[in-house]
Amino acid sequence: MSQSDNGLSLARSQQDAPVELEERIVAKETPLPWKQVIPLVAMRLAEPINFALILPFLYRMIEDFGVAETPKDISYYASILFMSFSISQAMTVMYWGRLSDRIGRRPVLIAGLIGTLAVSILFGVCKTLPMAILVRLAAGVFAGNAAVMKSAMAEIADDTNRSRMMALLPLTWNFGSMVGSGVGGIFSNPATQFPDLFGNSKLFTYFPYLLPCLIGSTVAAFGLVAGIFKFDEALIKPTQPTQEEIIGNTEEMPLLTQSTATSVTPVKQSSMRSLLTPLVVRVMVTSAFMCLAYTMCDQLYPIFAATDPRDGGLGLDPRSIGLSLGVEGIVVVYIQLVVYPRLERKFGVLYCYRRGLSFAIPYLVSMPFLSMIALHLKNQAGTSATSMVVETVVMWVILMSIMVMRVTSNVMAYTSTSLMITNMAPSRADLGVMNGAQLLSMSVVRIFAPIVSGSMWSWSIKHLFPFPLNSHLVWTLSAMLIAVALKLSYRIPESVNKFAADQLKPIANAEEADD
Repeated sequence: MSQSDNGLSLARSQQDAPVELEERIVAKETPLPWKQVIPLVAMRLAEPINFALILPFLYRMIEDFGVAETPKDISYYASILFMSFSISQAMTVMYWGRLSDRIGRRPVLIAGLIGTLAVSILFGVCKTLPMAILVRLAAGVFAGNAAVMKSAMAEIADDTNRSRMMALLPLTWNFGSMVGSGVGGIFSNPATQFPDLFGNSKLFTYFPYLLPCLIGSTVAAFGLVAGIFKFDEALIKPTQPTQEEIIGNTEEMPLLTQSTATSVTPVKQSSMRSLLTPLVVRVMVTSAFMCLAYTMCDQLYPIFAATDPRDGGLGLDPRSIGLSLGVEGIVVVYIQLVVYPRLERKFGVLYCYRRGLSFAIPYLVSMPFLSMIALHLKNQAGTSATSMVVETVVMWVILMSIMVMRVTSNVMAYTSTSLMITNMAPSRADLGVMNGAQLLSMSVVRIFAPIVSGSMWSWSIKHLFPFPLNSHLVWTLSAMLIAVALKLSYRIPESVNKFAADQLKPIANAEEADD
């Protein structure tokens, strides 16, 4: 080989070496920026705790309102409360997302926490159904923080740690739901449950559901303090450099960074029409079916659990309902922080989404069969104590196994949906409105899901129709909706696995290439 060839080979190897080094550095996961993450998590906890703490006592609360003619009608009025929250959330969530793109994430998050704190206390003093509906409407107005937090989390992450950081939000939701369910079940009606401590309290005797709501508002206050004093604004608004700056920088910059410098362009918010590409619509449609099925059953479960076994329920008291909702959270940390990030990094977001949907079908189909065991236990009351204990343990083991399957499915499906929507945002300036649009579509679904499941549940247990039109009806329909979502997911291309805002190729071109 000639000397010139040797020189050329050496030059090429020296030029390629930094590229290989850069690729190795990018492949290694960046440590999480805990200084920003911890305040975000503290702020995020307020919503799931305050949402979930009402579930264990909601059946008894509506019963105390005296509006239901029979216990079989309680689910209908519970669905009205759930629906009122979703209506106001759907009407305001896009406003919060777009506002956060303009004025910043921090002020919007703080405003939402102030509202959550106030409405949590107000719900604890509700004595009538109309008042409870008004408070739930107000709660929905301040429930836009979820979309804003997704945007903030995506902005402080990079490609190597984005899946792990985005997974923290549903982890926080599931952990908060676990804590909230436990708080609602344990501390509702404290004058009766803890007579030594609260038996003489006129306040908690007249407002039996105030104590758990006060605990929830304390969590919101803690998140508010963290947001004000610890969280730094995550929204960065890039500006367009002058031509002289670009030329001057490119002359002094190394060759590898020139393309980045010369590609700087003004970042403008895209119109809603341009954001709703066929791919985005496709993802939102399949997630809407998924959300409809999950919401129908998630909001039916506390009513199903409190319903008499003779009517197709489990006959659990508020404390047991809170326990059943809380125990599943033990596995959430491992699934969310260990299992999901590994699967996502190895197989991609789309794979995780499909696997999450696959887990949902067996859980939905098997849940109503637990009523048969609960009915058997009720009929055997007063017989052999040993037999009762064994059968009760068996029922709880099966119930917890189903609940673990439920939370695994929820974690994988919802986390993947959030990541897909975030990945499809054409620029960081559009993250707020993209996440807001996703939350809006889910909020619209959640308007109809409770009233559908509540009405269908009341109708199914009032009539003596055979399977699947009996107490299995809502669960079976939800399983069918999940099957539709799963089938639609196979029309989504692999381009959703990459964060488009940091890619040189526009998202539209990526869609065309994958399609």
